[in-house]
Order: sequence, then C-alpha cells, then structure tokens
Amino acid sequence: MRTVFNFNAKWAFTKTATETPSAIDAAYEVVDLPHSWNAIDGQDGDNDFHRGTCYYVKSFKKSELPESALYYLEIRGANSSADVYLNGEKLAHHDGGYSTWRVNLTETLADENLLVIAVDNAPNETVYPQMADFTFYGGLYRDVNIICVNDSHFDLDYFGGTGLMVTPEINGKDAKVDIQVWVTNAKDNQSVNYVICDADGELVAAAQSNEGIATLNIENVHLWHGRKDPYLYTAKVELVEGGKVIDAVETRFGCRTFQIDAERGFILNGEEYPLRGVSRHQDRWGIGNALLPEHHKEDMDLICEVGATTIRLAHYQHDQYFYDLCDERGMVIWAEIPYISKHMPTGRENTISQMKELITQNYNHPSIVVWGLSNEISIGGSTADLLENHKILNDLCHEMDKTRLTTIAAVSMCKMDDPYLQIPDVVSYNHYFGWYGGDTDMNGPWFDKFHATHPNIPIGCSEYGCEALNWHTSDPKQGDYTEEYQAYYHEELIKQLFSRKYMWATHVWNMFDFGADARNEGGENGQNHKGLVTFDRKYKKDSFYAYKAWLSDEKFVHLCGKRYVDRVEDVTKVTVYSNMPEVELFANGVSLGKKTAEDHFFYFDVPNKDTTELVAVAGEYKDNSTIRKVDTFNEEYRLKEKGAILNWFDINAPEGYFSLNDKLSDIISTVRGKLLFAKLMTKMLGGGKKGKPVKAMGFEVTPEMMAMMGGFTVLRMVTLAGSMMEGKITKEMLLDLNSKLNKIRKPKRLRK
Repeated sequence: MRTVFNFNAKWAFTKTATETPSAIDAAYEVVDLPHSWNAIDGQDGDNDFHRGTCYYVKSFKKSELPESALYYLEIRGANSSADVYLNGEKLAHHDGGYSTWRVNLTETLADENLLVIAVDNAPNETVYPQMADFTFYGGLYRDVNIICVNDSHFDLDYFGGTGLMVTPEINGKDAKVDIQVWVTNAKDNQSVNYVICDADGELVAAAQSNEGIATLNIENVHLWHGRKDPYLYTAKVELVEGGKVIDAVETRFGCRTFQIDAERGFILNGEEYPLRGVSRHQDRWGIGNALLPEHHKEDMDLICEVGATTIRLAHYQHDQYFYDLCDERGMVIWAEIPYISKHMPTGRENTISQMKELITQNYNHPSIVVWGLSNEISIGGSTADLLENHKILNDLCHEMDKTRLTTIAAVSMCKMDDPYLQIPDVVSYNHYFGWYGGDTDMNGPWFDKFHATHPNIPIGCSEYGCEALNWHTSDPKQGDYTEEYQAYYHEELIKQLFSRKYMWATHVWNMFDFGADARNEGGENGQNHKGLVTFDRKYKKDSFYAYKAWLSDEKFVHLCGKRYVDRVEDVTKVTVYSNMPEVELFANGVSLGKKTAEDHFFYFDVPNKDTTELVAVAGEYKDNSTIRKVDTFNEEYRLKEKGAILNWFDINAPEGYFSLNDKLSDIISTVRGKLLFAKLMTKMLGGGKKGKPVKAMGFEVTPEMMAMMGGFTVLRMVTLAGSMMEGKITKEMLLDLNSKLNKIRKPKRLRK
C-alpha cells in the first residue's frame, strides 16, 4: 500500500555554495521545511532580496524509509526553478515555483544517501513570473514528501496529479459521476474498485472495472452551493490484485452547475449568486511564503468573516490545503498561472507546462470555476506572439477541462477593442481609478461603457484598491496612504460595483498586505499595503468592516478611526459601519441621535472637546473608541516618505496658485498649465519629439492613460513613476517646476 513519508525535518541549507554540494558542511544552516531564504530581505524594500541558486541538502538511510518497491520524491513548491541530485547524479529539473512535481528516486537510491535540491529564483527569461508587484521568494516553501508505492500504482508522473479525475454531471435530481484513473504498470489480473461516499462517510455508489473509467450514479444528489451549503462527497479508488488492495487514492468533490451570464452575472445551481470577494497572496510578515496550515486557516477564517463569496488566488497556484479549505467553506475560486505583466516570447512553453500542472492538480476542486490565463500581460500592448500564446492556453484549458471557463485580468490601459479580450470566455479588468490617477466615480461608468460596447462578454473587476497604513486625517485625499482615504475609497467602490448586477465577479486587491520588495512608498518599504488586513494579520483596517457590513450575515457594529485619536477640529466626522438597520452614537454617555443608512455607512458629526468616549450601539451590539481635542495636528499621523525626493508638506503652495500638490487635470485645464506640462512630458518622460510617442512606466501615453493620469498630483505621479521614467528626476528639478506652477493662477472654480 501507498505510504506518504514527510521529509520536512533537518535539511542543511546554504546560499553561499558555488557548486552542488557533495557533502554537508558544518557551516550550513539547519532548517526545517517549509523554508524561504527571502523571509526578511524580501519584505524590506529597495528590491535587493537575494536571488540566485541556494542548496538544500539532506543525508538519510534507505532503512529509515518504509519498505517499498518504488520511491518518489514529492516537492510541493520550489521557487522558481529546481534541480534534484541524489548521490551526485542529477535526476530532474523543474521550472515553475508554485506547483507540485515528483521525481522517481528508486534506481539511484542506496543504503546511504545524499539528497541535494538546488533551488533558483534568479532572473530567467524562460520562466514566469519575472516582472510583477510581489516578491519572488526563493525556497522549498511547501512540504517535501517521499511517496512509497507498489510497482503498479495510480499515476505519479503526469504533471503532479494524483492519477484520479472526477467529473460530475447533474441530471435532474441525480448526478452522473465519471471517475477516471491512470495506472502505471497496470497488469491484466488487476482491477479497480470505485466508491463514492457522502459527507458522513456512508456508501452512496460503487463499481468495479479494469477499463480505467467508471460511471456511478448519485440519487437525490446533495449540491455544493457555495457559502450557503458547501457539501462534499468523497471518491475513493483502490487498485486490487489477487484480492489484495495494493494502492489507493481518494479525493473530495462537489456536484454543482454554474454559468456566467453577461446580464445576470454568476449563476450557481440555477440561482443568481453574486461573486463579491477578495484576492489573496500567500505570504506573511517574517515568514515569506513558507506558510503552515494554521496560517492558511487563519486567512480563510478572516476571508469568511468579511463575508466574501469568492477569492481570486493570485497570481499563481496556491497550496493544495488552501484549495481544500475553499471547497470546505464554499468559496468560488479563480485559479491562475503567473503569466503576468511582461510577455516573454521565450516563455511560451513554461506557460503551457504551468497551466497543465494547475489544471491536472486542481481539476477535482468544486470551488474552482475559472482558469486565469494571464494578468496585466498586455500592459505594453498586444503582439501577435502574445495573442497566439493566449489562444494556445485557452484551447489547452478547454481541451483538458470541458467543465470550466477561462478568464483574463486586463489592465486599465488595455483598450476595449483589443483582440486579446476576445480570446477567453469571460473578462475582468484591474482598475485603480481613485488611487493610481482618475477619480473614484470613474469606475462604474467605465464598466457601463464596456458592457454597452460588448453586451455579450461577461465583465468583472479583478483588482481594485488603495493603500493604507497607520496614517490619519480628517481631510482624506487620494495618495495620502491614510486609513481614512482607504475607507472612503472602498465605500465609493462598493456602492458602484455591487449595484451593477451584470458584473460577474469583483475582487478587492487585496485581502492582506503583502511583500513587494521593489516598493518604497507609504512610509514602510517592501510591502504593498492595499490589504483590508495588515501583513501580520493582527489589525483589520476600517475598510474590512465596510465589506463586512455589506456581505456578512454576522451582526455587528464598528466605529471607524480607532487609531485616529488626536483631532484638531471643533466638530469631527465619525463613521460607523454596521449591517444593522439603525445605529445610535453616544458621546460621553449623551446620545447624538439615531441614524439609518441603506448603504450600511453611518456618518455622525461629533463635538470635539477634551476627551470624548464614543459608543456606537446597533441593537444588542456595541463598539467603543476615543477621540481627544488637540491644538496642533499630531505629526505621528502624517506620512513621511523614506527617501522621498520631496514631501508634499515641504512644497510652497501659495493660495490661489498651482503647485506640485495639484492634479494634472486641473493644471492642464489652463493654457499656461498645458504648455508647461507639455514641456514636463518631454523633459521628464522622454519622447514627444519628431513624432516619437511619449512613454511612461513602460507604455505609450494614450488619451485613455492621460484621463487616468489626470487624477494624480504632479508630485505623486513623479513619486510613483519616477524610477521607470527616462531620465533622473531631482529635488532641484521639482522645486524649479513648482516655482513655475506657483506663477499660474488657478481658475475661479478651483480657488477656495
């Protein structure tokens, strides 16, 4: 019988060795798996985390393993390429850092063994991802096992799969279930037992065959129905020889139907089932991507608490344990490969192999409804090679899985008539109007325009969000990184996106802050802070509760601004989120009145004098906070960028005149501002001369991009894009530009 022997303990690790180790050096570090060598330097900024080949070395005796005919090494995640050596012989190479793969060790196994796994996360133009807004953590960051099996066994060699594929089909009140198996070294005197059990372990159906496939029927089938009823069956198969079971595997599965309609959105088992949820990265503060089961479970608990019905598992294959949790909790899942940001003509084969692994390893999960082909891959425009790559992937998905649909996550700059959008079954867009330029009120109308232009293409929003740290203000502005602006942004986006029934899915970017070592912004380098929850999972930002108010059935009330205590104004705005119909706010025991709000957002004007204890009451639920009157603004609440060229509060901004702190759209609405900005584009962004297109952040500045950029202040545009512009931007250049802006008078409509 099959035995899975965990191989996580006591590996010797080195990132200084220059060649494949032939022995364990006493200087090597001893680590247990899962492990990442970028757990710290991949989260501290400056994009200087260690990238290269590191070695994991383990000595062991064959006698320490269970007695078996065959031994397979199973690696569940090695980022991003790896080679396996046993007793000095190279046995395998694998490209792709997020999937399971296996190596047959049997013929090379000796009584005394030295196993070396060389893991490499260095830049590589043939393996995805190579350019993306997250850290490419190196390491053996998931479990490593030895699988011990008989000569005849359910397949272990095909793209990391289990050799078992279950395909349910609903027929009225019943379900027809095709169970297909692949047996390695099958013999004529062998047969396969097929069994289906219900959630209580009771036998539902059984069959025996030696054809490699059997069809079983489930009468009065219990449907898997998302968060409402995530019912799971179990399919078990046994390989039998001479009346003895010599191998067995099993998988849980769910019976459900779904469709995605361009007008009605997502439909589960014939019922409209709005997909409103989040995206998730798999890393943590101080751990990197080397997560343990308890970390995955905590993530799922938080996602369930916020009330999400869907998760986009970005931007790669996640741990099998987390897919299992999605099945159990009823999450509807978008699963994708890391074909992201930069199309590499030399990477086509890797996109194909990663897609084959994703589908093969995850086919049986009822939670998954779409396979994601790519993310923001057309940011530099759609080339013929890019389009061909997507057509190949799209056809591959439909060939391997006839039960699910395909999708893409297009970036804002991707035009609505781009042929790239015609390839998958459904489409989603990543939009950040209100954070990366533009205004929050641009989001809904953009989707209406797309829906009118392509009424037969289901459209969703695959990313939207803004960053927030422990900065605070009573006058939130785009780009200030305050918790208050993030809350305002998500209030607006919730009202716009959730009211559009035709949107097949919406996914907040992101559920959790995550490591992005190339980022140096927001006052805490090395992270993307768009999460509704902090990187360490210890603090739920106010925006978390905005979604909980809309999506969760768990009754609650939440007072916003708990970290914003010191306030200078005489009357301050206090926001309360609740899914209860009415909220009453008390200030030092005195009622400030009751309010109702159909949008679940309750706003109160609170007198601010001395210290005020606030209590929000909604039915039997209460929440408390404190505010305190101060004479001057608490500078601990104000963002100060580390290494910033210039901070906004250091800029001279005379009343009635422009400065670097004004939006581009306002500046270029004047004749003098338009002329000055044209010079700015030429000098700072490059191009603009003799017909050469102006470029920024790697792509051409089109009218669509200009509309988005119009929402940026000049300073913020330079801060975000400066490192990718042609030419170095200095403090002196900015101060000179500011002095020129200070001479341009604002139109009357912009003067206070």
